[in-house]
Amino acid sequence: MTSARTRGRLIERLRAEGIQDETVLAAMNEVPRHIFIDEALATRAYDDVSLPIGHGQTISQPYIVARMTEVLRNGRQLGRVLEIGTGCGYQAAVLAKVAKEVYSIERIMPLHSRAAKTLRELKIFNTNLRYADGSGGLPDAAPFDGIIMTCAAPALMVVLREQLAVGGRMVLPMGTQEQYLYLIERDENGFNESRLEAVKFVPLVMGKA
Repeated sequence: MTSARTRGRLIERLRAEGIQDETVLAAMNEVPRHIFIDEALATRAYDDVSLPIGHGQTISQPYIVARMTEVLRNGRQLGRVLEIGTGCGYQAAVLAKVAKEVYSIERIMPLHSRAAKTLRELKIFNTNLRYADGSGGLPDAAPFDGIIMTCAAPALMVVLREQLAVGGRMVLPMGTQEQYLYLIERDENGFNESRLEAVKFVPLVMGKA
């Protein structure tokens, strides 16, 4: 269930669902999703579903990981990227394949530690993981070419938006009862906001745990 053939079937499914960025698909094919989840769930690792990773958190479904990464990349080479919500580290691993440098923040210590260990084992060394409250972003490493948030905020936080470089993109779920994926783009004149598709993410929580 964790073979290259199984992974290949997932990639074909993502392609059929509309993911067109071959660089993203190659990254998804390269990162072994089963390594990031509990052994008991390994047989479902390459199903297109979200799965529990403990502490009330989930690993996002592969389609959403691919979709957010594709929107963030927009066909360009990414330099420095920020992820809010490391979780098990899977999205960070995919980002590490398409960006020069990835910063990722996690507020739950056991998840942060586990993600750091998994990324080390996979020899993914262009990630910088921080144990912190991610709601304020990471001003000391800004500006970022891209920012991804893997938890749903009730509204856009200006402090995060301001950490985007000119020409940068931010992809995040927003909403409480109904959640949608949003794209924030920064240009010389300011910010543009676009609503994409409906999604379902765990909510953004402040503070460390």
